[in-house]
Amino acid sequence: MGGFGCPRSWRRPFTFDANCPAGYLARMSASNGEPPSLPAIEVRGLRKSYGAVEAVRGIDLSVSRGEVFALLGPNGAGKTTTVEILEGHRDRTGGDVSVLGHDPGLNDRAFKQRIGIVLQSTGVEPYLNVEETIDLFRGYYPHPLPLGEILDVIGLREQRCTRVRRLSGGQQRRLDVAIGLAGHPELLFLDEPTTGLDPAARRGAWDMVNSLRSLGKTVVLTTHYMDEAERLADRVAIIVEGEIVAEGTPGELVRREGSTIIRFKARPGADSPPEGLGAEPAGEVGRYTITTGTPTHSLLQLTGWAVERGVELEELSVSTSTLEDVFIELVGATERDGMEE
Repeated sequence: MGGFGCPRSWRRPFTFDANCPAGYLARMSASNGEPPSLPAIEVRGLRKSYGAVEAVRGIDLSVSRGEVFALLGPNGAGKTTTVEILEGHRDRTGGDVSVLGHDPGLNDRAFKQRIGIVLQSTGVEPYLNVEETIDLFRGYYPHPLPLGEILDVIGLREQRCTRVRRLSGGQQRRLDVAIGLAGHPELLFLDEPTTGLDPAARRGAWDMVNSLRSLGKTVVLTTHYMDEAERLADRVAIIVEGEIVAEGTPGELVRREGSTIIRFKARPGADSPPEGLGAEPAGEVGRYTITTGTPTHSLLQLTGWAVERGVELEELSVSTSTLEDVFIELVGATERDGMEE
């Protein structure tokens, strides 16, 4: 069968079975002869220096097969350097790295055929349509993922005959992922998948990443959006100044590193909360936050003080920390420690 019937197409012929059995994907992965229990990525003591500057300082990482793993960190933390070493695009200074059983530093073709890379933006021919673009990249690999399966996973089947230049920003980002999936990779590196997208397009991209699980793909995700990592990732690692400062599921990190946040606003002219409450000013005059590990006790102190002084607490709310709160606290704590040294 030669395609899906776009009116004009130079496509090379290909074969696609719309009822491709799920076992096909498992057989393709198993054909490499590796025990499925081995981690997709194993890193021990990874280091990277640029002259006197040590960008990565002996980090350890393990990524299981089939999981979505998010590597988070502020700009300049060593995140991009680490990912480029895993992809085989940058040499390491020291340490051991195994990606799908390969040393990415050897730069061999067998390794490259087993990974997919989705950059923040991908330059493709704007006058090709979606189907032609994906099929072009499929032609570079010996065992590409069936075209129809790619279209379904990325949600572009209805746009398969649309020219690239006419796609919306969110649709173009989906096409970027399609190109990364073209070679049927076991491991997909996904860099900032929703940068520049509107809220609706972001949610669509999240659905697409979740769909990758149905293909059994391992995904290494980098993002600056903490809600995105919290929503998509099975596990996350936070890297700051070249070192991993926290690792675990988003829920584990929030429970381990986070706390409860009490927010309130006191009417203008009211007394300031006593120092013992730990209330910190939060922007607008009269707004405060209390970060506490004992919320019941803190609330009792706060409301007791308010009743005693006749202070009305407006917009009183109690919430648990988010991954973003944990991230900001860990980054700030590391920077503070560095200044003290």
